[in-house]
Amino acid sequence: MLNIEDRPAFDNRIALFRLGFRPFFLAAGAFAATAMLYWMGVVAFGLPLALPGIDAVTWHAHEMLFGYGAAVIAGFLLTAVMNWTGVQTLRGTPLALLFLLWLSARLLPLAGDALPLGLYALLDSGFLLLLFLALLYPVAKSRQWGQLGVISKVLLLFLADLAFHLGVMGMLANGIELGLYSALYFILALILVMARRVMPFFIEKGVGYAVSLKNRRWLDISSLTLFTLLWLADVVFHDAASVVALCLALLVLHGLRLADWHTPGIWRKPLLWVLYVGYVWIVFGFALKAGEHLFDLPPSLTVHAWTVGGIGMITLGMMTRVGLGHTGRNVFEPPPSLRWLFLIALAAAMVRVLLPMFGGVDYLFSVGLAQLLWIAAFCLFFYLYFPILLRQRVDGRDG
Repeated sequence: MLNIEDRPAFDNRIALFRLGFRPFFLAAGAFAATAMLYWMGVVAFGLPLALPGIDAVTWHAHEMLFGYGAAVIAGFLLTAVMNWTGVQTLRGTPLALLFLLWLSARLLPLAGDALPLGLYALLDSGFLLLLFLALLYPVAKSRQWGQLGVISKVLLLFLADLAFHLGVMGMLANGIELGLYSALYFILALILVMARRVMPFFIEKGVGYAVSLKNRRWLDISSLTLFTLLWLADVVFHDAASVVALCLALLVLHGLRLADWHTPGIWRKPLLWVLYVGYVWIVFGFALKAGEHLFDLPPSLTVHAWTVGGIGMITLGMMTRVGLGHTGRNVFEPPPSLRWLFLIALAAAMVRVLLPMFGGVDYLFSVGLAQLLWIAAFCLFFYLYFPILLRQRVDGRDG
């Protein structure tokens, strides 16, 4: 039974646009559930989704990456870059305007057949470009050029989204596929880079006993290099042999990293094991990607291991942790309900990826069940975090 007694009482002192994580995390949770609910209606009940140049599957893929994924990235980086640089990022009216730009791009496809493709591209891609510029300003002002490697992923996402829209408008051959798959790789790259920054620290501080985790410089460099080559081999050159070799190498490298970061105490801390398990799903995705060419596995297994399992669980883990820490709450004593939230998200990934692998279960049933579990997880997130993200910090500080 879900324990939600720790849900804070609503406070009418609104702080929604005090810092980037607040509106974007809240919207990400709501959008993840509502967009998936509509997608479920399209798949299971034949609800209409008529968009010029965009079929239903393409809309679903685009919105999960550039809708949900971009919202989480915006909320996280607008908050993190301020901490890294000491320079205030967007807040108040500028933050509200950036958020409304993201929201407009999500709502515009409701125009259906009348969707103005040029305006859709302008709003959707323009959001990512403005987000990059908003992140670049504090980095440049503080001269912390080492942060460019992180925020450059947002610029790459802008270019991927631009390729997608040019493909939709018939101006770039294969632009839709190039944009969507590049975006998947760029989001994974950002997650892997940020995981290397924060996961060892979170684990060492959070397990409740002294532990020093191992980090290998050669592994950091080689894994990033090989991941970049994998994107080129898979998305740009379509070289199956290279994809298999690179995936197997990345499987070993990231498996070693997981071993270096493991300590038994993580399994007693939901805010730690959700990140660790999400990382495991990404590594499992390398095995599935190799299996596409070695054993003719369906590509959808890889995609959903990386998205539902990897991106879904890690973003949920980061949103819940940041939402607690940056509102003055104790991340070492999170609400007990978060354990159930993460278990539901894990179940969604297992149902979506593992059940179709082993057969014996109707495919549409497994897809529908995974959709219901995903919706349930994000509805619970929204329920728990709506008052947290809307109200003032509990310690009275700004932010």
